[in-house]
Amino acid sequence: MGISWQQLLILLVIVLLIFGTKRLRNLGGDLGGAIKGFKKAMKEEEKKGEDEDKDKDPELLGKDDSVKPQQKTSSEEKQSQDK
Repeated sequence: MGISWQQLLILLVIVLLIFGTKRLRNLGGDLGGAIKGFKKAMKEEEKKGEDEDKDKDPELLGKDDSVKPQQKTSSEEKQSQDK
């Protein structure tokens, strides 16, 4: 007892008569723009999340070449040699 293709066609004609093609075209364009904006926002959030994860993960920080270990000062070297 599903909807047949003939019933769908009649429904489509009624919707076109009520709203008109111009309004439906504008509605479709607005819907498409909203979907594109949503996808763009999702990609930006994923990039932001990956960047935050990289900053927080100590293993990844150790692999980064820009992070240099701190060098001991001369007084620290003397203290370690004395022990």
